[in-house]
Amino acid sequence: MKTAEGFFRWAFETRAQTVIKLEQGQEMSPEKVFLSFCSHNPAFVSNGPAGLNASIKGIGFLPKDEYLEETLAAYQAHIASFTPEDKEYGKRGLKLLVDWMYSEAAHDRIDFSRVGSLELAKKHSYENYKVNPQATLLFYEPPAISFEVRGRMEIHDETDSGKREIYQQFINAQHDVYHHPDTSRWLSRPAYIFRIEEIFDNSVSKTGFGQQMQYPY
Repeated sequence: MKTAEGFFRWAFETRAQTVIKLEQGQEMSPEKVFLSFCSHNPAFVSNGPAGLNASIKGIGFLPKDEYLEETLAAYQAHIASFTPEDKEYGKRGLKLLVDWMYSEAAHDRIDFSRVGSLELAKKHSYENYKVNPQATLLFYEPPAISFEVRGRMEIHDETDSGKREIYQQFINAQHDVYHHPDTSRWLSRPAYIFRIEEIFDNSVSKTGFGQQMQYPY
C-alpha cells in the first residue's frame, strides 16, 4: 500500500505554490490558476435528513493547535488595517498567508490531519452534518487526478454553542485576509472542521481506481 504523501503533496503544495507565485507577482495563465483550485474545492458528500447530497466548497489546511491563536492574531491585525481605498490589502494578505501557512519554513506548523471550510448556505450539507457527521470529500483535477478522503465533520457555530468558537473565527479570518473583509458576517458563517480518517487514490493510474493509501504515513 502506498502512503498518502502523494495526496498531501498535491492538495497542499498545489495551493501553496499558487499563493506564493501570486504573492511574488509571477505570471500564471488563467488555466493554471483555475486548475490549482481543484485542490481547494472538493465536493463535500453528506447523507442525512436533507438526503444524499454533494456540494462544492473551499477548503484549507489549518495550523496545529499551538499555533492557532498567534496566527489568528496576525490575521486580525491585518484585517483591522483595511480601508476601502487600500489597494495593497490583498497583496499584504498574500504575504501573510505565505509567511504563516505556505512557506517552506511554515510547513512544520501545519496540521495535516484536518481541513477547514465555511458553510455559506446552511442548507443540505449543514442539515445533514448536524445529524450525521460522516463525510467524504471528493477531489478531481482533469483529466485524471482524483482523491477520495473520508472522515468526520465537526460544526463550529458560536451562535448555536453560545461560546467563542476559535475555528469559526480563524477560518473566516483566513478567508478575509485576502478577500474584502467583513467581520460582521463571521457569526452567520459556521466553520466545518473535517478530520481525516481514510484516503483513497481514485486517479486513472496503476495505483489508483479506488486503492486505499496508507494514512497516517
